[in-house]
Amino acid sequence: MPTTARTAVVAVGGNALLEGGGPATIAEQFDAARRLAPQLCRLVAEGWRIVLTHGNGPQVGFIMRRSDLVADIEPELPQLDLDMAVADSQGSLGYILAATLGGELRAAGLDQRVVAMLTHTVVDGGDPAFGAPTKPIGSFYEEAVARRLADANGWVVAEDSGRGFRRLVASPRPVRIVEQPAIETLVDAGFLVVAAGGGGIPVVERPDGRLEGVEAVIDKDFASALLARSIGADLLCITTGVDRVAINFGRPDQRALDVLDADEARRHLADGQFPAGSMGPKIEAALGFLESGGGEVLITSPNRLANALDGAAGTRIQRAPAASSVRTISA
Repeated sequence: MPTTARTAVVAVGGNALLEGGGPATIAEQFDAARRLAPQLCRLVAEGWRIVLTHGNGPQVGFIMRRSDLVADIEPELPQLDLDMAVADSQGSLGYILAATLGGELRAAGLDQRVVAMLTHTVVDGGDPAFGAPTKPIGSFYEEAVARRLADANGWVVAEDSGRGFRRLVASPRPVRIVEQPAIETLVDAGFLVVAAGGGGIPVVERPDGRLEGVEAVIDKDFASALLARSIGADLLCITTGVDRVAINFGRPDQRALDVLDADEARRHLADGQFPAGSMGPKIEAALGFLESGGGEVLITSPNRLANALDGAAGTRIQRAPAASSVRTISA
């Protein structure tokens, strides 16, 4: 095992825990966590100190949906605010990931322990995102029902994907991870930490230092990049549904990128190669990490994470100019 400790923040999407192809059951999420666990164990065995972050989009949707359904049956039960739903998802997904990873580490003869931490992320109450909500959450409604709920609750609603109307909420940029010092202490003490689930519980900080939950969702990749640079991580790993980042994606001339530098990534982003609804936020998060002094970013699929660290998969984004290796793949 290497004698020099290296720290990696590994960001896993909420959809990665729902890849079984069947109903979105708890058992399916445990199965997905078991598929991820060996990849992370390989990193631990190679000497990496890990902070695991995760998305929660589908899971928060389930939580809000349950809240909506119960409110229809038992009106006296309060509907959940979004910050509570994020906290709920952090608890359940933290349990799934910590229990699964802990078992895999013990089975592999590794003594690293796992802790899941409830994490708050401070956002700016004046962020322009609050004036232009864009993130759909919760149930699909008929238009008349959606308009009635919007009037009653002060929501913004819009048609989504031809399936009905949904509530839109703000997605402000993260400013500070409240538990960052505790996360850093736990990592230094030898724990694998599960943190910043769903980008963190969204809060604003009042002048007196009090934290107040807000109705928002925080992009987990931006929060992961912020956490990575806050704890001085050597590597930010962002997992996604593809093994490598590609340009001309989905076209006959699609090309997978093995290595690129920050300037190349920024140029491709400006050229529209990385859309806002897919790879764009990941590239923006990667650039933010590198521009703040981060060492390297690795983007790959969860099941190729260990291979990507060995150089056999994934796209590496570096600060300094690199001789990009471009591999042509079939459409």
